[in-house]
Amino acid sequence: MLVRRRKNKVRNSLDDRIYYVFCYAFCILLTLLVLYPLIYVVSCSFSSGTAVSNGQVVLWPVDATLEGYRRVVNYPGIWRAYLNTLFYTVGGTLLHVALVMTCAYPLARKGLPGKVPVTLYFSFTMLFGGGLIPGYLLIRNLGMLNTIWAMLIPGAFSAYNMVVARTFISTTCSGEMLDATQVDGCSDAMFFFRFVLPLSKAVIAVIAMQVAIGIWNSYFNAFLYLSKDELYPLQILLRKILLLSQIQASDLMDDEMAEMMQGMADLMKYSLIVFATLPILCVYPFAQKYFVKGVMIGSIKG
Repeated sequence: MLVRRRKNKVRNSLDDRIYYVFCYAFCILLTLLVLYPLIYVVSCSFSSGTAVSNGQVVLWPVDATLEGYRRVVNYPGIWRAYLNTLFYTVGGTLLHVALVMTCAYPLARKGLPGKVPVTLYFSFTMLFGGGLIPGYLLIRNLGMLNTIWAMLIPGAFSAYNMVVARTFISTTCSGEMLDATQVDGCSDAMFFFRFVLPLSKAVIAVIAMQVAIGIWNSYFNAFLYLSKDELYPLQILLRKILLLSQIQASDLMDDEMAEMMQGMADLMKYSLIVFATLPILCVYPFAQKYFVKGVMIGSIKG
């Protein structure tokens, strides 16, 4: 009996090792597939324009140079657009999180009058929308065209994020906790700021990160509502630079000069991609622990 148990133990240990090897190999392969496009873009941004246009860059930079970044940094208006994007991202994210959490907390309370109709009202907005033209007419009639409010107000609230935050609050901040704090004289506002918000750091970080990435990468609202260069975000300016570079390269009659200009346009394109995504790549590692915490809370609840 003892020998049989030892054989089963060895057999299970071997099966576990094979399983772990397979999992590690799959994770490594998946990581390489995800990392290669990023490494390729960074390598192209540090390579020469000729090497990029001829497809010589595979993994490492070819004829390493900082010419692409120099052109991006010295382009007129690039830093103003960068600051505009930072302002739209930070301001829009703070406004979005404030509205979502303020709305989610009362809907998470059991004794809220009219809770069902209000919830149905928000759910209706998740299924139906006014459309592009009515939205533009509304922004125009409100006088928000060519203003910062056209970038902040339209995306200031999300019914989906509100539902996620409401569910998180209802499962994390129980009614017994509220009753215990009310015995000590805690008001609803004090309970919200001192208990609900600190306990909701995980869901706040997830919502803020998603909204910030969406605002940072968004260009359609600016393309639709803005026509002043001083209000353009970074994405609109990058699109403008790429289009101008392609038009200038295609209009030249000299083939050699056109090829050189096209190579420089390609180099500048990859430099712009790295330049635009660098802040998000720097911020994401600090919010990663909250993503993990948000997933684990749902797995161990109950």
